[in-house]
Parts: sequence; C-alpha cells; structure tokens
Amino acid sequence: MGENRKIYVVDDDKNICEIVSLYLEKDGFEVEKIYDGQTALRKIQEKPPKLVILDIMLPGIDGIALCREVRKFSKVPIIMLTAKGDTLDKVLALEIGADDYIVKPFDGKELVARVKAVLRRYEAESDEKQAISYPDLYVSLSEYKVVYKGQNVDLTPKELELLYFLCTHPNRVFTRDQLLENVWGYDYMGDSRTVDVHIKRLREKMGDGPNWKLTTVWGVGYKFEVN
Repeated sequence: MGENRKIYVVDDDKNICEIVSLYLEKDGFEVEKIYDGQTALRKIQEKPPKLVILDIMLPGIDGIALCREVRKFSKVPIIMLTAKGDTLDKVLALEIGADDYIVKPFDGKELVARVKAVLRRYEAESDEKQAISYPDLYVSLSEYKVVYKGQNVDLTPKELELLYFLCTHPNRVFTRDQLLENVWGYDYMGDSRTVDVHIKRLREKMGDGPNWKLTTVWGVGYKFEVN
C-alpha cells in the first residue's frame, strides 16, 4: 500500500483553506479542501485521510459535533484550527477526541510542525498497538496472528490484513473498491471480486462471535458488524 499523505482541511473560509493548503503542499502533503461539516463527515467515512484540520464554526455540522461523530468510528488525527480561543472550547475539543488545538491567526510553519508532531504520536501509538480484540477474537497485524475462540487461525497475509482493516472500522460499510484500495493498494490491477473470495475464506475459517460477524450488505459491500 502506498503511504497515505492526504489531509482534509475543513473550513468554510476559502482563504484559510488556501493558506493552509499552500503550507502543507509545500511540505509534501496532499490536501483536499472541504467547506462544510456534512461533506467532511461523508468523505472521512468513505476515504479516511491521514489527518483532519477542522474549524469549529462550520455550516451544517459544526466542528465539535463533527469531531464527536468521527470518534464513533475512527481514530484519525484531528487538529482544531479556529478563531475560538476560549479555554473552555479548547478543553471541550480535546475531551471529545481532538489531538491538538490551534487558534487563528496562526503561523504557517508552526501549523506544519504541529501536524507532523501529531502524526508522529499517532504513528508511534499505531506501531505499538497494531492489534485489536473482540469477544472470542484477537487480531494482531504486528504479529500477523489471529486467535479465534482460543485457537490460532491460519490466514494468508491478505486475509489477515482484510480482517484487521474491517475490525478496526466496526459497523462501517465498505465497497469492494474501497477494500481493494485500503488493503491491496491503489495500484492493484486485479478483479474486485477477489474481495468476495477473501471474505468467503474468512467465513470458512472463522464463525461469528458473541456480538460480531462479517456481514454482506447486498448491493454495496461488506462490514464487520458489532452489536
């Protein structure tokens, strides 16, 4: 898989989006500018970025509500960039899951440095914790190990990577193409039906858990459903 360098800049002020983008792109990041909360939420669900820079005052869904919603399904790093410098706003943003908080006006070089610092912390934590557990299921990407009902399960690397990806995004529906992009990589040239084959093999090797299962969403794709 190629490295994800995409950053979403979410702000209804197009001038701010442009300034932030210029600094980040100069440092090698790929930037997508988004001007409202509803669109940002949909895009984060469909194609998670490397990091989100998020204003609080947004049309539709404000930044606080958006951060709260994103934290229900994703640990993607979020930096609040806002004119609201009140301590209570900062505390609230950090308590609901923001990773950093920058007040406008800001220095572009400092912004880039803070982005890199947040990403270093996030990547260090991810390297240490590349494992996830559910009742009767343990999946470790760092160890390439799956334990189901106390027994090791022999999975191919791609079966394990697919299972780990779905487990780390519970209750989110992914199309075949989205799974190919995230597990096989953007340059994969094979048939998207390979996802169906891997899902079938996972089901053959593992049953359902007490409160989870691999679910087909007909006409759309697949999800790791947790009750």
